[in-house]
Amino acid sequence: MSPADPYAVIAQVMRAHSKPEREPAAVRSYAALGDSFTAGTGCRPGERWADRLAASLGTGAPGFTYRNLAVEGASSTEVLDQLGPALQMEPDLVTVVCGVNDVLFSVRPDPARYARNLAGIVRRLRSALPAVRIATATAPEQWSFLELGPRTQARLERGTARFNAVTRTIAETHGLDLLEVADHPGLGEPANFVSDGLHPSADGHRQAAAGFARLLGVPDRQEDA
Repeated sequence: MSPADPYAVIAQVMRAHSKPEREPAAVRSYAALGDSFTAGTGCRPGERWADRLAASLGTGAPGFTYRNLAVEGASSTEVLDQLGPALQMEPDLVTVVCGVNDVLFSVRPDPARYARNLAGIVRRLRSALPAVRIATATAPEQWSFLELGPRTQARLERGTARFNAVTRTIAETHGLDLLEVADHPGLGEPANFVSDGLHPSADGHRQAAAGFARLLGVPDRQEDA
């Protein structure tokens, strides 16, 4: 991280002048970063997995704050732009899931660039917020409901597998919580996808929220789960 990063400096100064915590900490602030998976393309607000997770986190937590900063179509490079608003929140929890668009929109996906971007996101967060908890996820390696030619399908699956290997390595190296989506049995169920065959449906988001809740040890309070 550059020493001149203004958002990181602001977050550090604010934390330095804040009152000491009386007790360690529950999640009081949650920022969700990423692409359409987190932004919830094809779903209404409230149905998105991050919204559902936030609802569980915020139950009984006075003053809880949450922002979903994810943007449809964002590459891992573009997710870096979401860090400024996230750091201003001083979140206790950040989820960052990206990389699929790096594979979808390139005939030669670059796992090394993805590794630099994901590790850079983690370093910037931890530099400003040393105690922040960060969770990420692998991506599906099977796309059964996309209408793709065989060569494109093979390229997508091959690239996603390579990016997932990077995600696992970064998670292990930096101590991130990792949700394994790559081989989830629900990937073979059409009800878990909207009509484009790519984005999760409300049912798919419900399952993702439940998975993150289990991963983070959060009671899953989704009323319609």
